[in-house]
Amino acid sequence: MTESSTPSRPPSVDEVRVAVIGGSGLYRLFDAGTVVSVDIDTPYGPTSSSITIGERAGRRVAFLPRHGGDHSVAPHLINYRANIWALASLGVTAIISSSAVGGVSPEYPPGLLVVTDQFIDRTTGRADTFYDRGTVAHLAAADPFDPELRRFAIAALTAQDEDFAPTGTVVVIQGPRFSTRAESLWFRAAGAHTVNMTQYPEVVLAAELNIGMVNLSFVTDADAGLAPAADDPGAADPDAVSAGLVFTRLRAAQPRILAAIDGILRALPQEFAPRELIAPEHVRAVLDRRPGSAADLPASTDASVPVVPDAVVPVVPVSAVPVSAVPVSAVPAGVAE
Repeated sequence: MTESSTPSRPPSVDEVRVAVIGGSGLYRLFDAGTVVSVDIDTPYGPTSSSITIGERAGRRVAFLPRHGGDHSVAPHLINYRANIWALASLGVTAIISSSAVGGVSPEYPPGLLVVTDQFIDRTTGRADTFYDRGTVAHLAAADPFDPELRRFAIAALTAQDEDFAPTGTVVVIQGPRFSTRAESLWFRAAGAHTVNMTQYPEVVLAAELNIGMVNLSFVTDADAGLAPAADDPGAADPDAVSAGLVFTRLRAAQPRILAAIDGILRALPQEFAPRELIAPEHVRAVLDRRPGSAADLPASTDASVPVVPDAVVPVVPVSAVPVSAVPVSAVPAGVAE
């Protein structure tokens, strides 16, 4: 994002070029006493949490936990637009997002790190664009995650001798429930490797403001399609998805995840410039929107109620598409398993 596309920052805060968005289990990034905490008013309402700014791996970094500091914001209620707009207001041009994911493909087992490169959107009703009023802009989303940032991340993880997949397609579901067995099998047949509840629309909104994003996912469990049926005698599976398992494994993996983030931060050049996917004047118009402007506020006045766009494209229920109707050959060519 060019300097001309950056809105006014809070007067007491210097520009920050890099941000980390923390997923489940990652609620703090800095040691106490070394950070500045800022609350930014946005045209889209409050962010998930205050943004903390501090030093990490030799870089000045902004940190925002997407679920809030106490994991009180469900995936479908996260104010994604407010979060991304607030980071843009600080001057952020690169975001490292951290995510917990389930393994849909057996080639993506628990314990694997993934540098995600594609997503399949199975969410409904989420506010997923900044260009729903005024100028209409159409994002070219063939490669939603910034290819250059992904190269830096892959190089960093390789240098750390990490166990990771350099590519991966995540299917993003609405949440907060986990998948049924039929859904999970359908996702795998469609080419997904992992499943998550938050990566969409986060990455698209960042791209709409010409901010590059790289995602670092940690596979916590085997999704329902890989687990034995409940009526199978002796079917207990130590990797079967549950909220308790996810958080237990995330806690154990925190040192490894933070080390990976540090490696990516060190690999990111100071002069990094993201792709310009949207015309700068359109980005400028979005970032010039001021908090409290009636035209920019969601129709609902209840911040706990997600805003559903006026025109929602109908989504065919998974149950309406038999698993057998989606051949395994539908996996996109060139996607690493």
